Amino acid sequence: MASPPPPSRSALQAALSACKDSFLTVGLFSLFVNFLMLVPAFYMLQVYDRVIASGSESTLLMLTLILLLLLTTLGALEWVRSRIMVRISTRMDTLLGPQLYDASFKQALHSGGMHASAQPLSDLTGLRQFLTGNGLFAFFDAPWLPIYLAVMFLFHPWFGWFGVGSALVLVALAYANERLTHRPLQEANKENLAATAFTSKNLRNAEVVASMGMLPQLRRRWQARNDQVLRLQSLASDRAGTVTALSKTFRLLVQSLILALGAWLVLERELSPGLMIAGSILLGRALAPIDLMIGVWKGFSGARAQYGRLEELLAKIAAEPERMPLPAPRGEVALENLAVVPPGSQLPVLRGLNLQVAPGEAVGIIGPSGAGKSTLARALLGIWPAAQGKVRLDGADVFAWRSEELGPHVGYLPQDIELFEGTIGENIARFGALDPVAVVEAARLAGVHELILRLPEGYDTVIGATGGALSGGQRQRIGLARAVYGKPKLIVLDEPNSNLDDVGERALVAALYALKASGTTLFVITHRSGVLAAVDKLLVLRDGLQALYGPRDRVLAELQNGQTPTAPHSPVGSAR
Repeated sequence: MASPPPPSRSALQAALSACKDSFLTVGLFSLFVNFLMLVPAFYMLQVYDRVIASGSESTLLMLTLILLLLLTTLGALEWVRSRIMVRISTRMDTLLGPQLYDASFKQALHSGGMHASAQPLSDLTGLRQFLTGNGLFAFFDAPWLPIYLAVMFLFHPWFGWFGVGSALVLVALAYANERLTHRPLQEANKENLAATAFTSKNLRNAEVVASMGMLPQLRRRWQARNDQVLRLQSLASDRAGTVTALSKTFRLLVQSLILALGAWLVLERELSPGLMIAGSILLGRALAPIDLMIGVWKGFSGARAQYGRLEELLAKIAAEPERMPLPAPRGEVALENLAVVPPGSQLPVLRGLNLQVAPGEAVGIIGPSGAGKSTLARALLGIWPAAQGKVRLDGADVFAWRSEELGPHVGYLPQDIELFEGTIGENIARFGALDPVAVVEAARLAGVHELILRLPEGYDTVIGATGGALSGGQRQRIGLARAVYGKPKLIVLDEPNSNLDDVGERALVAALYALKASGTTLFVITHRSGVLAAVDKLLVLRDGLQALYGPRDRVLAELQNGQTPTAPHSPVGSAR
């Protein structure tokens, strides 16, 4: 029976594997660094046992010159080792940064915005900073502890056993530190992330919070979470501080006690004074990495949590597989028994939708609130996956397209207009290569060209994420220009006239006619009938089901005859 294939490595593991040779080089440098750490102890040994005993100044000079050479080499190796770790951290950031940016975006997309956060990029920064810190070198130096213990055994067996016992006590303290602080730090990190996300959402809705006096209530909720974070962090810090104090006290104690042991052995003529001093120096050096590990354990725990979160995210949000590029779409859309379940929900919002739309046709989508209109828009664009059935574009499943390849052929105007930090021209051009002719053409089509020219810097006016001083209608029309930029073959407009006045709505209707004439397939979601004059067909949704679908005039007539509440707000006669 064939054995199952080995599990594929995650992107994080692959990045660490790509840096494997560099880590091995750091380990090799650590070997020589730790050998050279023996130099001060042997220098003291030679000074006490040779120079002082012989009174030779030339011997002292040569020993001192050798000491300077070796310690200079030690410093150079330490410098090179730290530079290699900086390069490793930079390479990991280069390898993982783009993938984590995409994974964060996909996580927000797949969760419907509920888990929109740049935390993965912050985790990568924290992990990179830990790799470049001195604390990591303690983990490289600790494995060379047997070297020092072996030399101490050569000095005297009692020195060796004393060192072994001291090391075991510090290892036990390090283990206790892990057991005592891991859970509180883990829970504190989770609470802190939740509190940060809660605050970010509140800040994005600062106007609502301020206008309705909600700040005290929200602050109390934040304070409760923050108090829990402080309690957990204080608990972990108190425990870590206790263990750190014990380890430092113990280390100072054993360094003094080994001098007492060495002095007794000197009195018993089993040891020389030089070996006594050298043994004390060696013990301090042997125990230093373990003591440092205890001191930096909080940072190590944080880096371990960051690594775990990154590993989980990259495993959950897999990279898109390579697909063969498809030809540019013509705009033929088909829904085949479509059912859609929004992220975070268990029940489908849309069920059993079936329709065919030819290239260049315009379909109006109407229905009461909660009927599933915006959900359908997201399904048409491949934002939310189909739980059942298919959304086909030119016969291909819309999810068979890579978003980067399909994007230029698609336009989308959501209900909530989001403009991005940059100029108006860059926003319309979707932050790609700025084609002034195409930008102006899109703005003219959206009826916003003259409005933009009246702004202080015209198309070069810099706006923020919320549109700056632009009104809701202006932002909506700029968003429309972005949607029609590049003459896409499929455009989905979700309430495109919700913020428009009569002039803006007339410009919108004119744009719809122009887009149809150019062969663009349109889906227009609306509660207002003013734009229905430009559509060819109407889809009526009710409770997630396809209540009516067909030519506009026939569907409107059925709605009037049935006096259904799903009709648009304005008189339906105005749509004719």
